[in-house]
Amino acid sequence: MEPHQRVRINVLLGLDEDLSGAGYNVHQSEIAIGSGGLRGKGFLNGTQTKLKFVPEQDTDFIFCTVGEEEGFVGSAGVLLLFLALILRLIYLAERQPFKFGRVYGYCVLSIFLFHVFINVGMVLGLTPVIGIPLPFFSYGGSSLWGFTLLLFIFLRIDAGRGMIRK
Repeated sequence: MEPHQRVRINVLLGLDEDLSGAGYNVHQSEIAIGSGGLRGKGFLNGTQTKLKFVPEQDTDFIFCTVGEEEGFVGSAGVLLLFLALILRLIYLAERQPFKFGRVYGYCVLSIFLFHVFINVGMVLGLTPVIGIPLPFFSYGGSSLWGFTLLLFIFLRIDAGRGMIRK
């Protein structure tokens, strides 16, 4: 392994504490989420995010912005919305008459679940920082287009489920 990879793994496992290097982003995001408290500081009133202590707060670390400005209630609300999306995708995948539609639905579901789990875990310091965007939240056109196309293709497959030729 390369030296910088070893440092990242050691910081993730808690063997090293590099608050000015490899562990800086995670440390600042934990401070931002913790400072949000229960109800948050209000829209655009977060000190950690407004003063640019959290790097990449528009892309990879967007969840810490939500946590600081909207608090635990807002963060839980975002996670509940993602849970509702995941449960709806399971329901839509299960009602597909053909195997392709079902497999595609579960693939879309897996991609969304993986991105949400890794991004939120990354911000909380539970998973390694690998730069995965939070679906429909992170700034960036390519991720938004990708998630939207995945979802719309699946919705089109679902809409055509009743057009079975006999």
